[in-house]
Amino acid sequence: MNPAPSIVFFTTASGAGYGLLFWLGLLRAFGLTPTSPAFGLTALVLALLLITAGLLSSLKHLGRPERAWRALSQWRSSWLSREGVAAILTYVPALLFGLGLLTGNGALIAVMGVLAAAGAVVTTWCTGMIYASLKPVRQWHQPMVPWGYLLFGAFCGAALLAALAAPWGQANLPAVLAALLGGGAIALKRAYWDAIDAPKPADAPSIESATGLGRIGRTRPLDPPHTEQNWLLREMGFRVARAHRAKLRRLTLGGFAIATVLALAALPLPGAAAALALLPAAAVALAAMLVERWLMFAEATHTVTLFYTGEG
Repeated sequence: MNPAPSIVFFTTASGAGYGLLFWLGLLRAFGLTPTSPAFGLTALVLALLLITAGLLSSLKHLGRPERAWRALSQWRSSWLSREGVAAILTYVPALLFGLGLLTGNGALIAVMGVLAAAGAVVTTWCTGMIYASLKPVRQWHQPMVPWGYLLFGAFCGAALLAALAAPWGQANLPAVLAALLGGGAIALKRAYWDAIDAPKPADAPSIESATGLGRIGRTRPLDPPHTEQNWLLREMGFRVARAHRAKLRRLTLGGFAIATVLALAALPLPGAAAALALLPAAAVALAAMLVERWLMFAEATHTVTLFYTGEG
């Protein structure tokens, strides 16, 4: 699939934003983050900026962005619609959470922090299910895909929260969370790549099953259906070279590993010194996520390509 920059940015920025909102809302509700209003509001504003920038970026991928509101009515059957509804609803407790931080209302902070965290989880899950529900794309129709969205978002969110909390000397908990989630991200991504690299099962779609000619043996098209590139081939038949794919996979895992090591290295350090390790950790985690998101699209193949190449 063609890795559209707007969607790559959307899934990275909104994932990190919802991850930061989740950890901020949950940990602040239980008094496990700095209680300074400046810290809470800074972290919340950053989370909402990332979420909003990602959502606005996703609209650029639509043919008619001005009609995006119509998708909200299809929440009963569409994961895209559910994502939009959940994203809008999550703004309500998030903004009330901010009001609680601003006024020092402990009850409002606790209740709205938990609700905002829950909204972040639901929205991120819906985003992952948009792709996992697409049966024609075998690399996306995997049970690990929505869990990966949650894990990667939580990893980047924890790294960002740790970097923000370092000047207040309370970065250890989010740093530990970032390190644990970074290790989990490496393990899940390796398992995912093993799954999509495995030979396709015998009952997977093929040109033989598509044409009904499988009984007579191997089938191939005599001539291509088009003499030049068309929209379907550009969007659905994008291919990434094997050498580039291997290099980008190493960059992804290397970025996750570096962010994890930096988060662990910051644990014994005091506030300002810890920030020198945690700020690069957050930056590297986000950069690795950009590469991982690009690869998720670039490695995906739609079964419509069977019509053109005989390979799905």
